Amino acid sequence: MTENKPYPNGIDAFPHFYVGINSLEELATSEDRVCVLNILGNESRTVTPVSHVYSGGNIVCGTMPGRAGSVLKTKIGDIPVYNSIAEALDAGHKFNVAIVYVPPSGVKDSVIEAVRMNPAINKVVILTEKVPLGDTRIIRQYCQRHKVDLFGANCLGIADAHHHIRIGGALGGNSPEESLVPGSIAVFSNSGNFTTTMATYILTAGWGSTVSYSSGKDVYIHFAAAEFTHAFHNDDRSKAAIMYIEPGGYYEEDIEFKKPVVACIVGRWKAKLTRACGHAGAMAGSGDNAEEKERWFMKKFGVDNIYTPDNPVCSAKGAVVINIAHLPEALTAVMKANGVEPDFAPRGDLSLKPWLGNNQGIELPKNLQLPVVEAISPYNEQLALLSKQLGITYPRQTMKDASGASMMDPKTQVSKLYGISVLDSALHSYEDNLVMSLVQKYPDENGRALANVVLNAFVNQNDKSTLIAAEASRVAGNSPNTVLSSAVAIIGPNTANIARSAVEILINLFNGSELADPSESFDFNAQIKTVLADEEIKSILVSKQAGDSGMLDAIKQRNVKSVFIDFVKELAKQNNGEVSDDVIIAAISCHLGWKELIQKRLSTTNLINMPWHLRIFSTIIGASVAANQQDASTFCGISNRELMNSWSFTETAYLALLGIRPDEEALFAFSVLLGLIVSNGPGTISAQGPKGAVSADGPEVPGRVQINKAYIGFLTHTGYAHGGNGYEAIEFLIKRFKVSGLIEPGSEGHGLDLSAMAKEYALEYKAYKTKAKAEGNLSYAKIPCVNHPVFKNKDVNYDPREVFVNDLFKQRGAYNVFLEFYHELVQSLFKTGVSKNVYCVNVDAVIAVILLKILWTPFAKGEITDTALESAAFTTFLFGRTIGSAAEIEDHINRGRNMDTRTAASKCSFVN
Repeated sequence: MTENKPYPNGIDAFPHFYVGINSLEELATSEDRVCVLNILGNESRTVTPVSHVYSGGNIVCGTMPGRAGSVLKTKIGDIPVYNSIAEALDAGHKFNVAIVYVPPSGVKDSVIEAVRMNPAINKVVILTEKVPLGDTRIIRQYCQRHKVDLFGANCLGIADAHHHIRIGGALGGNSPEESLVPGSIAVFSNSGNFTTTMATYILTAGWGSTVSYSSGKDVYIHFAAAEFTHAFHNDDRSKAAIMYIEPGGYYEEDIEFKKPVVACIVGRWKAKLTRACGHAGAMAGSGDNAEEKERWFMKKFGVDNIYTPDNPVCSAKGAVVINIAHLPEALTAVMKANGVEPDFAPRGDLSLKPWLGNNQGIELPKNLQLPVVEAISPYNEQLALLSKQLGITYPRQTMKDASGASMMDPKTQVSKLYGISVLDSALHSYEDNLVMSLVQKYPDENGRALANVVLNAFVNQNDKSTLIAAEASRVAGNSPNTVLSSAVAIIGPNTANIARSAVEILINLFNGSELADPSESFDFNAQIKTVLADEEIKSILVSKQAGDSGMLDAIKQRNVKSVFIDFVKELAKQNNGEVSDDVIIAAISCHLGWKELIQKRLSTTNLINMPWHLRIFSTIIGASVAANQQDASTFCGISNRELMNSWSFTETAYLALLGIRPDEEALFAFSVLLGLIVSNGPGTISAQGPKGAVSADGPEVPGRVQINKAYIGFLTHTGYAHGGNGYEAIEFLIKRFKVSGLIEPGSEGHGLDLSAMAKEYALEYKAYKTKAKAEGNLSYAKIPCVNHPVFKNKDVNYDPREVFVNDLFKQRGAYNVFLEFYHELVQSLFKTGVSKNVYCVNVDAVIAVILLKILWTPFAKGEITDTALESAAFTTFLFGRTIGSAAEIEDHINRGRNMDTRTAASKCSFVN
């Protein structure tokens, strides 16, 4: 290194300002010695050691105020650190390059200090971004006065593949030699990261690089395209250049090239922006946007279009691309036009090379079915271990008011559970939605049959403490949610411990077995042998006494095919034993969740907990029925065997509610009703309850979370205002129709004048509202289920959820007089001047009218009372919302942190 500037007065090509670099070969040389400012900062601490090693030890020292005496360790020796440039010089260090990692506000003073204190400096590379414009002007002026070449700011520096030198930032990443391969192509880029990307991409066409230069893209580029181009022309090693150009600035407009160039012009999308997005200097005006720059370069190259593989427009002068992936091909085409062959054989290609692949069971077109390739070392070893891991592991985070299971769209007010809209869940059966809440996907025919068997097997609560507790609570006058809480409290951990242990055993037995679909045939002899050799496992999976539920007979009756059921049966047979109910529940749980487990959509915790959830589902339905409707062999008059053998769980829930088996139309309406109310997102009170219960138990140790307590959290966070409020609309409709003589609410020939009934009530309500306001009573009663805080202010308003359901029933030819009355009512409210526009009928009305239609006939006959009707409405809500609560419980167990639902004291207030 010499203290003499190579061109004391600058090169002749730039008479109006100083440029000391005449050739790219001079940008980063083996003679350069470097001092790094703020060397122990976060970015430098990682990047500088790599640069030092790659360059053979070109960094002689660094500075950082207050850290004198420290060192930055590297593989080839320590780099000493000083408080200042002056101290480094006093220590005898000689250097001609200053690399600046200093925060924006300190860049100006740092550069001036370095240049003032060390006259030998001839290059300054500023990596810092967001340097103030005023400071940048002063830095430029000072470096010009002292004959110093300035690079940056907001750049990643310079690298020379031939010299094996990297000055500045992270060009080439942590392994520069992989992308900085000696060749004949100079690389210029406004983007730091794309500098390395381009150098890597051209390797696939057999081209290596000379210099890779990241210019930065602040408003001021100090060593810009013109300076680079001059040096490129004078570098005998560089036969061509590739340039990555962003919008903004006129640096490239007047350049004339003497060698071939391929320009990648990006940023068409920025033309419509009114403020900077990305690099500060990439804010274009009308004459320097991406399309204008494309025209500049096309004119220089004598071409009339963009180069693409389908339209390979180029000349011997060059080509313009707008997709960086087209660079290698375009470069080869341009060089071929010049009679120049690639530097070496192509290295790799640009096809996607996924190390992991999972189509999630979706049938994809062939061109999207990407082959999985083996990862490079050491990642291949890590992925091999990862592939043995069954199920997903979620990162822990605070889940207060957050959920990975549910969400509500604030615009449409349509909730989703695991990405499935409630409008879609309304089209699925109750048992389908219960399974989906646990495995995030709907079951196939086999899975549905197994779910119906296991859920119906445990619905009868006769002679169980659950029913005793529920009945005592009912007699005490409690609400339905409190009654069910009493029963669910009994389904503690011991109820499902054996089944959960069996699930864990089955998971371990079949992990790595290549079992993809438990409904298909599978040779499980290896698993049988494993169990036979382990007495502890065998004692859990093989019982001396058969389960008394009759589930195996029901599974046979339904003609279900399941590898896990066949396995536990064969295991028992070979050991002259029996299959217990707990093991059957475990086998069914594994069947329901296996596909999602191996596809890493579920965690093993999800699957191990499933037997507990299934028992609770059955208990909630069973405990809602009075004790006098259950005996040892029948539930609401239907034999336990018949329920397991042929009933869907949706039918059983309907039976529990109304005491009869539904016909096809009633079953559909009931399914729609339950599906619509599965969730209203994590912010709703009934979701906060279970989430708080899980949070209090501590989900970071999943095994100690009491799942039944979490359901109690859900149940106790419902009530007459949330859950029981559905009765308000039913009560409103009863008052309108009680003396109307209505017999069949599903018949269009009901003989009622709905328009007249609606008008009569609208006038009645108008008088009531006027009087209330005149008396200063602003808390007058509102009409239930009309208007909505989101769907309002249009001439005619609609709740899209209500529209969906209404259209759905119309398509089926199903009529509901109560819903039609609501439609007439919102029109009458407008016509009579109660409302300024036509209110929407909101989705709560749908829930009310479906249920009232189902219950109207027995109510009209006096078979059920108003109180029973209210209880049925509340209980129906609990049945449906159980689905969303199950999902929230499992989601919070897998993702949440201990006590994460609490509110900070600073956000609480005291009211005196």
